[in-house]
Amino acid sequence: MVCLQVSSGIKLSGAVPSHVQSPQTTCTRLASADLSGCLFPYFNMKYKHLFGPVPSRRLGLSLGIDPILYKTCSFDCVYCECGATTRLTDTRKEYISVAEIISELDSFLSTGPTLDYITFSGSGEPTLNIGIGKIISFLKQKYPQYKIAVLTNSSLFFYPEIRKELLLADVIIPSLDAVSNNIFQKINRPVKGIRPVDIIQGLINFRKEFPGKIWLEIFILHGINDTDEEIDKFHIVLKKIKPDLIQLNSLDRPGTENWVIPADEETLVKIKKRFKDLPVVMISNYQKREKVKSYNLKIEDAIIATISRRPCTADDLSEILDIHLAELNKYLDALQEKGMIKAVKKPRGLFFRVKE
Repeated sequence: MVCLQVSSGIKLSGAVPSHVQSPQTTCTRLASADLSGCLFPYFNMKYKHLFGPVPSRRLGLSLGIDPILYKTCSFDCVYCECGATTRLTDTRKEYISVAEIISELDSFLSTGPTLDYITFSGSGEPTLNIGIGKIISFLKQKYPQYKIAVLTNSSLFFYPEIRKELLLADVIIPSLDAVSNNIFQKINRPVKGIRPVDIIQGLINFRKEFPGKIWLEIFILHGINDTDEEIDKFHIVLKKIKPDLIQLNSLDRPGTENWVIPADEETLVKIKKRFKDLPVVMISNYQKREKVKSYNLKIEDAIIATISRRPCTADDLSEILDIHLAELNKYLDALQEKGMIKAVKKPRGLFFRVKE
């Protein structure tokens, strides 16, 4: 373990990524190997498959579980903040060892941390890990005081065994970005064979089986799934799915594809009015991330200090600061909301720099 000097008087603790020693790629410079005085012991990545606790607008203080390999997903969504999917698949297997995840959870939770939720999320589709049910069962048996949430793209909900594995969770946050197949293909770019009609039926069946809360998220993109025709189709299927909450969301910053345009607030308000007989909220109406009690201003400072020296991608920052990508993205969103940083699309990806 070493410290990285990112600006005068600021040191970050954590493992040095392989590219840090290269002046062509690094955004920081190597300093002392002495850990004393490091301001960010938070970045000491003791856990490989847990991240946070992170400040979540919807879930408060949330400990993240990433049970999947980086960007392994059944979708390649045009808006994904984690970037393009590198392993597009609907094959379920133990991508990450269930025993390893349970061991890390046992280590972390045995200290009795204050948490609002333990959340399955990360940089891919968590239900692809065939052991997700075992992990949920372990948590409910040994640490029943903690609530469990699962963020999912809903792509595999037509499989009864997957729905059964999630029954012990407290909150499921599935996404449904389209009803029409052509729109679904344009936005979600799924593995061949996955159809919105099957996803919708899976969600309808899950509602009948699941005793917990379902907060269904719809990601609205300008000119694609915000037409009157598609909104009418959403309205029909939402009444059949019967979620406890419908969350309207859109892009905070550029997505995977340059042509993606976020829906403005006026559009989201209009859609919300169209769903007036349904329990609808706009994500933008939740409290800002920096107001969540777990928000760590030191992470903000570290990001600013790093990109002040040289623009970096989210992947660069994740490695340099030794923070899980899903956690880092929440801070990047907050900094953009406050107008402190901006994103610039370049051939290698989306680069973040301090806003002048």
